[in-house]
Amino acid sequence: MMIGSAVKSICVWSFVLAAVPLCHAQGGDSKPGAQPGNSSAACAALTAMRIDRTSISSATTASADVKIGPFGPQPAHCVVEGEIDKHTGADGVEYGDRFQLRMPEQWNGRFLFQGGGGLDGTLSPAVGGLSGPAAGTALSRGYAVVSTDGGHQAKSPMDGSFGADPEARADYQYRSTDLVAGVAKKIVTQFYRRGPDHSYFMGCSNGGREGMVAAERFPADFDGVVAGDPAFNLTRAAIAEAWFTVKLAEIAPKDPNGVPVLSRAFSETDLNLLSGAVLKACDALDGLSDGLIDNPDACRFDPAVLVCKGEKSDSCLSNAQVDALRTMFGGPKNSKGDALYSDWPYDGGLGAPGWRQWILGSGQMPSINLLIYPVFVNNVALEPGEAKLSNPFSFNFDIDPVRMEKTERQISANSTNMAAFRKHGGKIIFYTGMSDPVFSANDLIRYYRRLMNDNGGMKQGREFARLFRVAGMNHCGGGPALDKFDALTAIQDWVEKGTAPDQMIATGASFPGRSRPLCAYPETPHYKGGGNTDDAANFVCRTP
Repeated sequence: MMIGSAVKSICVWSFVLAAVPLCHAQGGDSKPGAQPGNSSAACAALTAMRIDRTSISSATTASADVKIGPFGPQPAHCVVEGEIDKHTGADGVEYGDRFQLRMPEQWNGRFLFQGGGGLDGTLSPAVGGLSGPAAGTALSRGYAVVSTDGGHQAKSPMDGSFGADPEARADYQYRSTDLVAGVAKKIVTQFYRRGPDHSYFMGCSNGGREGMVAAERFPADFDGVVAGDPAFNLTRAAIAEAWFTVKLAEIAPKDPNGVPVLSRAFSETDLNLLSGAVLKACDALDGLSDGLIDNPDACRFDPAVLVCKGEKSDSCLSNAQVDALRTMFGGPKNSKGDALYSDWPYDGGLGAPGWRQWILGSGQMPSINLLIYPVFVNNVALEPGEAKLSNPFSFNFDIDPVRMEKTERQISANSTNMAAFRKHGGKIIFYTGMSDPVFSANDLIRYYRRLMNDNGGMKQGREFARLFRVAGMNHCGGGPALDKFDALTAIQDWVEKGTAPDQMIATGASFPGRSRPLCAYPETPHYKGGGNTDDAANFVCRTP
């Protein structure tokens, strides 16, 4: 879209929140590394380090079993906080890349960069939160973990005022991860008296974009990257959200002031009807009717099957609703019919709370529009001096996308040139929820195909990059899905053992007692024909 419902909620809303615990990892092995002779003294001494353009404000020892946020007891570790490139911005506000680095006494020799989310701006605890049957943290597994606020301090998750400063904008767009990773590794080397054996990045949503930016622009920073539901085509996705809003406004009832109430364009019953119809049409295409569409490439769904033959009722959709769905899922277009983003897949998670909250909301406006308009578009996607948008209904699909192109080149991570990352030996895992309402799964799938095509074809490309599709999953988690899986161990084993992840075993609260393989694209899971259909061991990954 976890450790209890609170963490699951955080992951589902990871694009809105400035920074969040990482999702989708569990287990894994560890190995002892060289430890400092006196960790408490060595930790305190770090405040005396001299690093260019960097100030270390504190270095303290956290005792064993300390609880951090929603996470359970953590091992004894050193906590370092500091700031890079502190400066007064063009708007008179103080900026800088704040960071937090946690280094366990029992280090496994690995370094993890914890990706941010949304517009960043918040310094989250650097623990590397994990999910799954053995949920915990990367810190408790022995990783040194760093997090950052992305170069600015937000007053709220909806604060995009940092866009007024060119340096702060650049930090958010592409620069912060590289700056913080470099400083953090120097501190790790000083504390443990040796550098990391392997460095990893893991994030979802904007954190996924940050990981892709690192692989493309700073290929030597990380050996392995996990990019979940990545915001790699962020400005284009913002156009799509405006498209959804405008089309829903055409069928939504109005409040007394004549403003469309988007949350009432489709009722809960309507969405459940829609998701049920999608499952009826496509669920069994993978060989099993089990509530999951595991062969999405074969799914051909037309919402016209739900059109009322008479008056609107709970058992059907109006013509206007069906037309709106077709137009929305077809993706945004300008007046010439040119595609401005991607189309969207029909999937079984369209009736889930995570989908509704993003697209329709529960009040006047959906969650995505509280962030995208006026915050992201006006402060980040449009350069200073450009005319601002007053609301999403005023978006001009002929003019406004062109006005966003300059920023798009800086913030997007859609380059397929990863030659330097491959030469470095880098590996990258992508994953996407097929019911992600924020970033179209189809957009990431098409990007992945381009990446393979531009890197020697599918066979050669899969040697460094793999994509996993999660049926039913909303944004970074949630939905009727098997949304808990071990991507961190998968990338770790690929980098360190050369074991490419053909599959990742997934579980989820929506299907108690069930496990299934998530298969590396283009393969999908297929039942072997015998044994418990809730046991991943009875499935095989193969091309449909």
